[in-house]
Amino acid sequence: MKIIDGLKWRYATKYFNKEKKVSKEDISILKEAVNLTASSYGLQPYKVIVISDPKIRESLKEASWGQSQITDASHLFLFCNNLNVTDVDIDNYIQLRAKINNLNPEDSKEYADMMKSNIGSLPPEILSAWTARQCYIALGTLLAASSEMEIDSCPMEGFDNNKYDEILGLKEKGLSSAVLCAIGYRDDKDSFASLKKVRKSISDVFEEI
Repeated sequence: MKIIDGLKWRYATKYFNKEKKVSKEDISILKEAVNLTASSYGLQPYKVIVISDPKIRESLKEASWGQSQITDASHLFLFCNNLNVTDVDIDNYIQLRAKINNLNPEDSKEYADMMKSNIGSLPPEILSAWTARQCYIALGTLLAASSEMEIDSCPMEGFDNNKYDEILGLKEKGLSSAVLCAIGYRDDKDSFASLKKVRKSISDVFEEI
């Protein structure tokens, strides 16, 4: 039940304590949690950039309409989706899968061909939307893991994606910024911390058939 307590405790933190940093050990745990996230086909078609550099964050703040979380939080986790998924990416995944599970990669040829056919037929804008959705699955894992560790978080879509891509040189890497999460520890002045969580009732959200 610890996860439920953590999710009840967390909220979208608006003001972070600038002096309190998340330890390297806890960052490593969060990275591992995100890396264990489910993704379509298991391909993980994204990269997560963990940003702590003050100068870069000042530039990103300007591209985030001045939101203080960008510079005040301990770290930023920027989820960047792949703009393309190639046959080589799929072959690399099949090889890794075979190595980890002691399998013959040739036995997965039919599965690999199916992925290549399905993914290769997607128009660029549909492919990009699909890989971006995978980022949101990973974001959910980060929010859950950080809440269980009592590390505050704030998922953010309020930034100029094109400017982020330019500042970080993402397009040259075949990436695009999808969604951002600031993590750290809440500041005492954040009045949002004392508000009760507002959620619909279980019966309103769920239907059993």
